[in-house]
Amino acid sequence: MDIVLSKNRIPIRLTPERWLHIVENHDDMAGFYDDVLQTVEEPDFILSGYQGALIALKKFDERRFLAVIYKEVSEADGFIITAYFTTKLKLEREVLVWQRQQLKKQ
Repeated sequence: MDIVLSKNRIPIRLTPERWLHIVENHDDMAGFYDDVLQTVEEPDFILSGYQGALIALKKFDERRFLAVIYKEVSEADGFIITAYFTTKLKLEREVLVWQRQQLKKQ
């Protein structure tokens, strides 16, 4: 089991059971374990999900985002629910919780 800190500085767990769930349901995720953890730790966006869950998003390539759904249970604990690649994302329709600051070009 690995643990990373969310943007709220809450430890978020990725258990072996959850990783197995992710790769069994999204076989294209095999080999992206570290990317899942990094997305929680250093996302480009965080959206509000269902029932208090959060969705960390990181632009993966020109067409895809890596989405990691996680829950912050308390100030000392949280866990990853699932993760998947998506191309279907309309940020203007979502509830944005956090966004990485863009560097201004001079």
